[in-house]
Amino acid sequence: MQNEAAKENQISGAFGTIKAHDVGNRHGLRARFLTLIAIIGPGLIVMVGDNDAGGVSTYAQAGQNFAYTMLWTLPLLIPVLIINQEMVARLGAVTGVGHGRLIRERFGKYWGNVSIGSILLLNFLIIITEFIGVSLSMEYFGVSPYVSVPIAVILLFTVTASGSFQRWERFMMLFVAINFVIVPLVIITKPHFSSLASHSVIPGIRGGASSAAVLLIISIIGTTVAPWQLYFQQSNIVDKKITPRWLNYERVDTVIGSLIVVVSAALMIGVAAAGLSGHGNTNSYTDALGVARGLGHYVGKGSGALFALLLLNASVIGAAAVTLASTYALGDLGASRHSLNARIRDAKAFFGSFAALLVVAGVVTLLPGAPLGLITLAVQAMCGLMLPSTTIFVLLLCNDREVLGPWVNGKWLNVAATVIVSVLVVLSITMMVSTLFTSVNVVALLSTLGIIVFIGLVVGLPIGLRRAEAKVDYPIDKRDWRTPRLTLLAPPPTSLARRILLRAVGSYLLVAGTLLVVRIIQLATS
Repeated sequence: MQNEAAKENQISGAFGTIKAHDVGNRHGLRARFLTLIAIIGPGLIVMVGDNDAGGVSTYAQAGQNFAYTMLWTLPLLIPVLIINQEMVARLGAVTGVGHGRLIRERFGKYWGNVSIGSILLLNFLIIITEFIGVSLSMEYFGVSPYVSVPIAVILLFTVTASGSFQRWERFMMLFVAINFVIVPLVIITKPHFSSLASHSVIPGIRGGASSAAVLLIISIIGTTVAPWQLYFQQSNIVDKKITPRWLNYERVDTVIGSLIVVVSAALMIGVAAAGLSGHGNTNSYTDALGVARGLGHYVGKGSGALFALLLLNASVIGAAAVTLASTYALGDLGASRHSLNARIRDAKAFFGSFAALLVVAGVVTLLPGAPLGLITLAVQAMCGLMLPSTTIFVLLLCNDREVLGPWVNGKWLNVAATVIVSVLVVLSITMMVSTLFTSVNVVALLSTLGIIVFIGLVVGLPIGLRRAEAKVDYPIDKRDWRTPRLTLLAPPPTSLARRILLRAVGSYLLVAGTLLVVRIIQLATS
């Protein structure tokens, strides 16, 4: 019985296991490396999963329409990804509960239900776009969507319902490894590495800063920093049983994933730029299948097939991660078991909801006349709608001393996180408004919002630094501190600034959400 309990609490990763009683310090490079490869997984998978069908399409569009000139946006995303995902990794390791449940406990059932309901709707639409990617990639090889999509649904469910977190993570690492198909694709298309290097640090836009170009830049950022990532990584860390003692290794995992996702995105832009940008203009892009066929025509059939394979793999790993993020979020609503280590009979609600999401999304994808273009537009708009609130909640939770104790954000991390959240809010509002009102001047809107936020940061950050709480000493090793039972925690302070912030978030969600619904109805009936 004790052996079963110990096995239940051990960390079982794709490349190694850490026993429940093994809590000693690691000495020497070999010991630290073996620990790292046992921990590695949640950060890498969430980042690579973010280069999904939507990501591949967006990067290919940037390369085909604007050549190498948008590469400079990608290095800027590395600190954004690392800081955002490090905060949720810390929340998962220290609290041991999922993101949705944490919001419900610390902000109330209303905000918890709104957050979880919103992420479920957004993720459902994203899963449909992943199956669109599957159908387009296999169409390149002459396979009907009525064959490829059902096979993808069965494969994804089989991998996830294996009853073993370790087995699931090994399958995911196989999908991660397939992404290295980008290497032969780069060799075949021969992008200019001098252009890749120079445009990665020198800002510029082919044809000037038009509304279309600015919106594509925002799409690049939006497809790389997505709300579902926060839910996935926090719950995946909890499911893997990573504790604060191993948090530094999980941070390395997150950094590695961030670097890989940005390098892969840069190479994808380079491939499309080298193969297609010389054969059109800033309006040449149609869809991902058009990119594959274009590469096959201008570069060679091998390049088109490799791009289609990359799109297929990105769609599968994206669908797996986003669907799992959804079922984790659903699990946070109730007390039922939601773990990849559970068998189907022991977690019927968890795996049943996972299967239902896959099946319904697959059916919608295959419906004749389904508004797939409208769904893609709704995904972009909803990402813009949700990103401000999700990042603000993460920042507030990481400053909640009842929840994180000695693990709360430091002063300068708060400064960096506040700047990042402010920039994401500006970009998200711009994306949202431009989607709803297509005639708006995007450049002017972005400039105006940027000035307002800059003034707010200049005034607000010094005040926040002066009011920062003094450091608290805890009579326990920081690595052993865990969040007490959530129901025993003192309620968060109800300061005026907090109430104003939450009301502002609620008002934005209500107004923007209503406008989004109206806009979608208009487009659907026109």
